[in-house]
Amino acid sequence: MRVLGVDPGLTRCGLGVVQGQVGRPLVMVDVGVVRTPADQPVAQRLVSIEASIERWLDVHQPDAVAVERVFSQHNVSTVMGTAQASAVAMVAAARRGIPVALHTPSEVKAAVTGNGRADKAQIATMVTRLLKLAERPTPADAADALALAICHVWRGAASTRLEAAVAQAGRSRR
Repeated sequence: MRVLGVDPGLTRCGLGVVQGQVGRPLVMVDVGVVRTPADQPVAQRLVSIEASIERWLDVHQPDAVAVERVFSQHNVSTVMGTAQASAVAMVAAARRGIPVALHTPSEVKAAVTGNGRADKAQIATMVTRLLKLAERPTPADAADALALAICHVWRGAASTRLEAAVAQAGRSRR
């Protein structure tokens, strides 16, 4: 399974592609951060983010896209920008028929570190270990995008198997 993880943001949008499956070593395919200037109009920033995500979808052809679920923060303008960037990623994937999954920050932290309250340094350390990288991905948005992809490979595969089993059970009852 190849997953594009998206850590949405208007100023920095982390993108990371991981390939692997449950019980097998994971491999980082690519990682990067899309940056947009704060003085640019929001609509233009979203177009830049969309163009970058479209390029990543073209180049990496993921089986799924994992996006961080936006949660309420105290800073409304930050949450709005995050939600807008998140929506751009979801639309780009959906337009291509690529499944999209949303994972909360605590789900990702728990999946990658075993602790739903892990800090950014712990996440970066575990991402580095799990992917056997020579150095930590920077900035934190890049590590977070990889963590989202890792979380989805592990949790998404389990969810997919569960959904398939439930569907099979429903068919066999007919």
